[in-house]
Amino acid sequence: MLRALIVDDEPLARAHLRSLLSADQDVVVIGECGNGTDAVTAIMRDRPDLVLLDIQMPELDGFDVVQAVGVDRMPLVVFVTAHDVHALEAFAVHAVDYLLKPVAEPRLLAAVARAKRLADASAGTRAAEVATLSALITDVANGRAAARGEPPRFAIRANGRVTLVPPGEIDWVEAMDNYVRIHIGPATHTIRDTLTHVVGRLPASMFLQVHRSAVINIGRVRELRTLSGAQYIVVLADGTRVAAGRRHRIAIRKLLSQSL
Repeated sequence: MLRALIVDDEPLARAHLRSLLSADQDVVVIGECGNGTDAVTAIMRDRPDLVLLDIQMPELDGFDVVQAVGVDRMPLVVFVTAHDVHALEAFAVHAVDYLLKPVAEPRLLAAVARAKRLADASAGTRAAEVATLSALITDVANGRAAARGEPPRFAIRANGRVTLVPPGEIDWVEAMDNYVRIHIGPATHTIRDTLTHVVGRLPASMFLQVHRSAVINIGRVRELRTLSGAQYIVVLADGTRVAAGRRHRIAIRKLLSQSL
């Protein structure tokens, strides 16, 4: 059973959420709050499993509530708001989801289902959910960028922060056990994810897998060195050398032919 607290300064909005949640028998609403101050008190007193939290409220807004309680002590949070401008900040404080009003029942129940998985999840499941959130961040950011006529960006969620970068700025990506390292100039971002999932979020026309654990930005290639036995070394613009695997030699040869 998931114990939920609804926080919104609009009574009709609270009633709407309560009505939608009634469709899930595994969720019980333990209370409602009409402002951020009361929400902090209720969270600290009642310790709900899930908080449906509006962002723009009098006294304390949704992010003030998270800050007052503490990110590490906050229950699972689904932000519910009429504005999309806070989406990236929401995920940066470990939100489970970010819903825009008017909230549709399928969308809310999907967010609640994710909260259930996180409430009783293994480390592997939590890692998978974090990867899903990164994809959601990318979708939100790219949707807003497209509306402004800007190129898509890639969201990297690590250490409680969200970094948005144009894919073209990524030099290469490598897999390290259960983690992936994303190299951007002198900076390296390490995230818990799979190489397959990360690469799936990058433009296929810009990146090439040259090894089972390495993907390069084609635009960053400075030199391709042929070794004995049809093996190759890819030299990037900053001098980084990436070994190419035998299984990927056809793709490397294609890259070689295109560069001639």
